Amino acid sequence: MLQHVRVAAAAIEAKPGEPGHNLDGIETWAHRAADAGASLLLCPELSLTGFLPNHPEEDHAAWLREALTGGRRMAEPLDGPSVRRLTGIATATGLLIAAGLLEDAGAVLYNTHVLVGPTGLLGAWRKMHIPLFEMPFYNGGGVPPVVETPIGRVGITICIDAFLPESVRLLAVQGAEIVLFPFAADPSPVTPEGWRAWAGPIVHARCVENGIFGVACNVHGHVEFAGAEQTFGGGAVVLGPDGRELARHRDDDRGAHMVVADLDREAQIEARAAFEYTFRFRRPELYGRLAQP
Repeated sequence: MLQHVRVAAAAIEAKPGEPGHNLDGIETWAHRAADAGASLLLCPELSLTGFLPNHPEEDHAAWLREALTGGRRMAEPLDGPSVRRLTGIATATGLLIAAGLLEDAGAVLYNTHVLVGPTGLLGAWRKMHIPLFEMPFYNGGGVPPVVETPIGRVGITICIDAFLPESVRLLAVQGAEIVLFPFAADPSPVTPEGWRAWAGPIVHARCVENGIFGVACNVHGHVEFAGAEQTFGGGAVVLGPDGRELARHRDDDRGAHMVVADLDREAQIEARAAFEYTFRFRRPELYGRLAQP
């Protein structure tokens, strides 16, 4: 990891089936992040193709067929137009940009987050653990990779994955230094602080137990698709490897918003020398039973 890295996390809207609109917003925030001196911008879960709301109030069977058909139509491959345009934005701004899409993988779909830079696609991460309401839409992915980037070793875990410690530990054992946590979640109250109260303790724990920097953000705004709708409160935080908040949204943020923070490699060295860095006490030879179904 570089000695000093400035990162940004944007809580922005992601309209389902409107990738052009979503990319326009990402482009605006990418330029703001670049103007702020950031090297990396994290956008929320499914920020390219949009999040499919999954709480229908009418005929469930009719909704499911319409939603599945629409989801299949909006899904894109990793070399599709949205990722290509995202790479163009990265080239224009000099940033690394992480954003999510409904990935068309042929026979099945995945909830995927990509990391692109001026040189192209650097990595792709498929959501591993699929919550009940999302199971009709996409499959669970495999072991998440860690990729070497100009700023350090980066991994991504998507939304509910962060609530399972094994998800981030899979990145830590591969030497991750910075982990990105994109969310599309609507805990009550539906505000940035409501999301932070729900997700913040989990991300804090993942950072401390693995000695990693955490960059997290949530979708902001109202979405409608196939007769269902949801509202997301936004929220964005950056945490150090000791769990300390380096940046967070303002309490009065009600529109789209972004946070910027500086990551210091020395802070990671110090955190990994602390007693609380229990990663170094691991006994993997004892844990075989954990991998049994």
